[in-house]
Amino acid sequence: MQISTVVFIHGWSVTNLNNYGSLPERLRMEGLKNNVDIQVKDIFLGRYISFHDEVRLPDISRAFNTALADQLSNVSRYVCITHSTGAPVIRDWWNRYCKDKASKCSMSHLIMLAPANFGSALAQLGKGTLSRLSSWWNNVEPGQGVLDWLELGSGEAWDLNLEWILYGSKQIGPSTYFPFVLTGQSIDRKAYDALNSYTGETGSDGVVRVAAANLQATYIRLDQPRPVKDAKGKLVTADLKLAKSQNAPSVPFRIISKKAHSGKEMGIMFSVGLNDEKSMETVNAILECIRVKTKKDYDALNNKFKRETTEVQAKEKVEPEKRLLLSDRYFIHDRYTMIIFRVTDSAGYPINDYDLLLTAGPENDPNHLPEGFFVDRQQNKSNKNTVTYFLNYDILEGDAEIPDPKNPQKPIREKTDGIDMLGIRIMPRPDVGFVKYIPCKYVATKKLFNQALNPNSTTMIDIVMQRVVDKEVFRIEALLKEKDFSGTDYSDEIVE
Repeated sequence: MQISTVVFIHGWSVTNLNNYGSLPERLRMEGLKNNVDIQVKDIFLGRYISFHDEVRLPDISRAFNTALADQLSNVSRYVCITHSTGAPVIRDWWNRYCKDKASKCSMSHLIMLAPANFGSALAQLGKGTLSRLSSWWNNVEPGQGVLDWLELGSGEAWDLNLEWILYGSKQIGPSTYFPFVLTGQSIDRKAYDALNSYTGETGSDGVVRVAAANLQATYIRLDQPRPVKDAKGKLVTADLKLAKSQNAPSVPFRIISKKAHSGKEMGIMFSVGLNDEKSMETVNAILECIRVKTKKDYDALNNKFKRETTEVQAKEKVEPEKRLLLSDRYFIHDRYTMIIFRVTDSAGYPINDYDLLLTAGPENDPNHLPEGFFVDRQQNKSNKNTVTYFLNYDILEGDAEIPDPKNPQKPIREKTDGIDMLGIRIMPRPDVGFVKYIPCKYVATKKLFNQALNPNSTTMIDIVMQRVVDKEVFRIEALLKEKDFSGTDYSDEIVE
């Protein structure tokens, strides 16, 4: 019989270990039926402080490392189960303490439930607003340090996820660790906050977007060529060049049906009871992760989870809501994709002021994008050169007609025609002066569409613009007493 030590790590703002609900005991019971001995005494319910402003996410991962030495020094290997922000905490810890000596890492499995791996759209609402969302955050005042990490496009999250992508599959295996992601895509309508639409956002569990949970991400870097003068003497550049494109290692990813982020009724962790059938899908998926011992097991489960996720999303495509004295209402659960753009210049400085348009079709036209594809845009408050776009993938790709179950002649949504070419236009500022930037584009191609747009996934796109410095910034001239250069204007002649 397989014996497993399990460590539970909670999410942001939790102050009570009851938030694990009956999941630890349920796992023990079901594990014994499946030849996995999860002894209750070996389950360590992690607690950490996340609601004080001065505490940042790396502080928590450092404290976790100390807690391991204090409490688990006699355990050679353990399974770690996280919820929400617990996932980036442990991933940050692994980066700091295990990556360069992975064979000595004590964590064998990292099972992430509803992980905020790329952050949460809710984080930008601010401390005061979030503290009032009692159904989600348990009436605990949010900690700004952790909220800053969770805000979409934060520098810390970018660094952690970029390192994950570039490090590749060598970080996964029996001598290192096996990561897994389980999340829901359902909204607990009883807990929906009408003043905060993110709590009812399709493509999310009410707190974390499916695309932001999934570790199967992509990194793309686009570089602007050095500017030259055209026939009229105007500075121009060629199109953006694809400098790098890399996919993250493949991680088993499973959408669990009818599960939301939090809550006793639908929460992926807290709703698990000791005997309820509706939680068997969650429990079985966790046990399947724990049973993985080899890379062959891992790859097989990855393929199994892909099939099951496809089935769940097809089954949950249309969510009916019955309303007293009113006609039924339908929510369409499409697949979504998230793109995080970061714009810097060739000297490494952030470009905080720019317009960025997506384009489509042979004419590279933003007007050729399908209606309804765009869902949300967030600029990071601290890193203003970073902006996150949330897009409807099914609309972009094109989707079949969705019939009304009660009246097939009147569809809920007509068939949509998608696109297969994607491009980018960027207009940075300042575009005049002694130091400036020149507008540029990446012409719409099928290649960029396939690389940048993936269902249930996030793509990080670095755009590096040329920093254009005018020669008049510095001149060597004869020293003349009557020479006044205070009114010097820029020349459009640029330094090397």
